[in-house]
Amino acid sequence: MNHLIDILQLSTQEIDELVAKANDIIARPEAYAHKCDGKILATLFFEPSTRTRLSFESAMLSLGGKVLGFSSASSSSASKGESVSDTIRTVSCYSDIIAMRHPKEGAPVVASMHTAVPLINAGDGGHFHPTQTLADLLTIHHEKGTFDNLTIGLCGDLKYGRTVHSLIAAMTRYKNVKFVLISPEELRLPQFVIDDYLKGRELTILTGVLGDKDFHCMYANVAPFAKEFITVTPGNPRALDAKDLAKYLATFGKPVTPCETVADGVKLAVEHAGKGGVVLCYIKAAVAAL
Repeated sequence: MNHLIDILQLSTQEIDELVAKANDIIARPEAYAHKCDGKILATLFFEPSTRTRLSFESAMLSLGGKVLGFSSASSSSASKGESVSDTIRTVSCYSDIIAMRHPKEGAPVVASMHTAVPLINAGDGGHFHPTQTLADLLTIHHEKGTFDNLTIGLCGDLKYGRTVHSLIAAMTRYKNVKFVLISPEELRLPQFVIDDYLKGRELTILTGVLGDKDFHCMYANVAPFAKEFITVTPGNPRALDAKDLAKYLATFGKPVTPCETVADGVKLAVEHAGKGGVVLCYIKAAVAAL
C-alpha cells in the first residue's frame, strides 16, 4: 500500500508517468470515465478548503467513483476530542482511498500509520502539498516541455506556503534549475527548505527587479507588501503599486497572475490550453487512475 505524503516519494520517472497519464485523461476523458467504478474516496479536511477539496472530489467523480467526507474539523468528531488516528482508523473502513488536509505539520504521517487504505496528503500546515506540486509540474511541462534548464521565480508568502516548499523540493531533482525567491523579510523561505533542498544551488533572494524567470508564481496575500519589495527596471526605478504588479510582470511575456496558490500562479498558462483551473482535477485523476 502506497501513501503520498511528500512529493519526494515519487521518482522523476513516476512524475513523468503521472504527467503523461494526466495528459491522456485530458485528451481522452471518456476512456477513464469508469476507471474507479465501485471505489470511494474519503476527503477528510480538518482545515477548510475550496479548490483542493473540490478538485479531489471532482477527480474521483469524473473517474466513476464516489466521495464521502467532511470539510472542516468542526463538522467531524474531532470537535468532540477524537484523535486523528481514531478518525483515520474508522474512515479507512468506509473508503478505498483517503485525501487528508490538516493544519498541523506531520499529521498525515501519523494518519498513515493507522489507515488500512492509501492516504494522500492534501496539505499539512506549512509543510508540504504534493498534489498541488503535481499540478504545478503538469502546467510547467505543458508550457515548457521540460523540467530542466528553467529559472523559477517564486513570489509572495514563502514562509508558510506549503505549495512553494513542495515545488522547490520537486524541481531540485532536475538539471540546471535556478530559483529566484521574492518576498518581504517576514515571509522569507524557511531555513529548513534552504538547508534540505537548496544548498549548493544558484539561489537569488530578490528585493528588487524581476526579469528572466520562466515562471512567476505569486500569492494574493502578498499584495499589501508589494510596494515594499518590488521595484521596476534600473533605468526607471520606482516603487511598484500592488495593482500594477501583474501588468508589470506580464511585460516580460511570462505566464503570471496574482493568486492564492502556486498552481494558480501559472493560471494564465493553464488558460492557454483552454482548461482553466481544472488542471488540478486532471492531475488528481491521474493519481487515482494509476
